[in-house]
Amino acid sequence: MGKSKKSVALVAHDNMKRDLVEWVDWNWELLLSHHLVCTGTTGKMVATTLMERHHQSSDNFDITLLKSGPLGGDQQLGSMIAEGKISALIFFWDPMQAQPHDVDVKALLRLATLYNVPTAINRSSADMLISSPLFADDEYVPSAKDYKAYIERVLH
Repeated sequence: MGKSKKSVALVAHDNMKRDLVEWVDWNWELLLSHHLVCTGTTGKMVATTLMERHHQSSDNFDITLLKSGPLGGDQQLGSMIAEGKISALIFFWDPMQAQPHDVDVKALLRLATLYNVPTAINRSSADMLISSPLFADDEYVPSAKDYKAYIERVLH
């Protein structure tokens, strides 16, 4: 079992951003060994936490900042999932408040499911995901459903 660099997407709704940043703060050493992909404000908060609290130069971590979720960041991330560029999705979503971009969120979660991307939706599932031996295994590849029959179907 080897140690591979994963692309870990970090997303959080407004009321959950502090929770995600606390989780990043707790797991910062492990996360620094991976490529982080974050939507909007969440990414700025993650970068600030890594730089200020852990005295890391932005040269010491690999982070891609996308647009804010409601401004297209969810679609950008969905595209990366469809292209096989995301290894895991950590999405702290707010179950108590409707979001103005709920359709985008649903589409993002649908793509993560469709492409079998390991997904955590809260702190406990995020802890279990990143602490799994499979997460650190560079030989593990999630199985992908074959959609060939769907693509090649004949429509009348």
